[in-house]
Amino acid sequence: MTDAQETAADSSLRITGGAPPEDGGSSVTEAPIPLLEPRDGIPPVIADEAGLAEVIAAFAAGSGPVAVDAERASGYRYGQRAYLVQLRRQGAGSALIDPVACPDLSALGDALSGVEWVLHAATQDLPCLREIGMVPTRLFDTELAGRLSGFPRVGLGAMVESVLGFVLEKGHSAVDWSTRPLPEPWLRYAALDVELLVDLRDALEKELDRQGKLEWAQQEFDAIVAAPPPEPRKDPWRRTSGMHKVRRRRQLAVVRELWQTRDRIAQRRDISPGKVLSDAAIVEAALALPGTVHALSALNGFGHRMGRRQLEQWQAAVDRAKALPESQLPQPGQPLAGPPPPRAWADKDPAAAARLSAARAGVSALAEQLGLPQENLIAPDTVRRVCWEPPSADVEAVVAVLRGYGARAWQVELVTPVLVAALSAEAP
Repeated sequence: MTDAQETAADSSLRITGGAPPEDGGSSVTEAPIPLLEPRDGIPPVIADEAGLAEVIAAFAAGSGPVAVDAERASGYRYGQRAYLVQLRRQGAGSALIDPVACPDLSALGDALSGVEWVLHAATQDLPCLREIGMVPTRLFDTELAGRLSGFPRVGLGAMVESVLGFVLEKGHSAVDWSTRPLPEPWLRYAALDVELLVDLRDALEKELDRQGKLEWAQQEFDAIVAAPPPEPRKDPWRRTSGMHKVRRRRQLAVVRELWQTRDRIAQRRDISPGKVLSDAAIVEAALALPGTVHALSALNGFGHRMGRRQLEQWQAAVDRAKALPESQLPQPGQPLAGPPPPRAWADKDPAAAARLSAARAGVSALAEQLGLPQENLIAPDTVRRVCWEPPSADVEAVVAVLRGYGARAWQVELVTPVLVAALSAEAP
């Protein structure tokens, strides 16, 4: 029996609200069952090589897909490293691994090579798993499966409730997972996150198959596995919240200098940059261009709790930006790597604006017909690029362009007729 079958009498696809109903059938609306304890109890946290070796052997000998999850300390620590890894597999049970004590999990990753990994919102966890040597060769993403199936709410708790009929306790999702030792309620929460993940996968596979979308989902999962690590973001300081208020180049230089100073401090102290200095404070200083520590201390975010030494380091950053020659000041805005913002199209290129309007309308109608989000049918950026620099309005040309932008085969097949029609749209 599967986990959910042992937990309740019936773990087949149960729709308690918000899910695609069976064709011609009525939704099951029993009250969801709270899932309060992992079936086998809370597993011990693996924090040494001997324990890790036992886990590797057990999971290598297990059967079927393996549920995988990771907890980070976003908002507390610098970066996005994993502070707890959870796994569950038939025949192996559940495991909780401390990747701080066991920073190299490549042997575990190797033992699970060829096994399908089940993750929820895989692209969030794969970067931190990659850092510790865990890279899947096969994947099933339950969040993405939910999107393709047409579920309006695709968080793990919502999916487990609407599909399997169980309620997961989600009160510890935003805690500081770098805490040691981890409190028992947090460990219970972490173990429960993988308790029913394979059951959710099995139910969603049936639903995707019923809707004729299983092959689409597999292409999406394969694309996630094959995707290279993302390139480092260019000029990350430009993503400072509130940047739209900063217009002058000298002010932009202050944002850049304060952001970079904050980042160095945060990295050295292994603390979230927002806990060192808020984005709002950076923007406030950039707009005010304070000339002294006293003037800086009067600004929001630099108040009485900040010591003289701290104020001096921030004022020094402001002074460095103010002393830069004009040639070294950043330019406003970011160089565009693609089309301009759509709101500017009508003035810049009315024909392109007409193409985009037709394409958006066609994609929206098709997505609604198929019961999935527009952004999963085709990336909005791809639609914009095709409409801004259009190929000839024939099938072969559009297919080639879509493939070049990384669209999957199922997307190309469905969207090509829509875009071919849109590329023939005339400006008013």
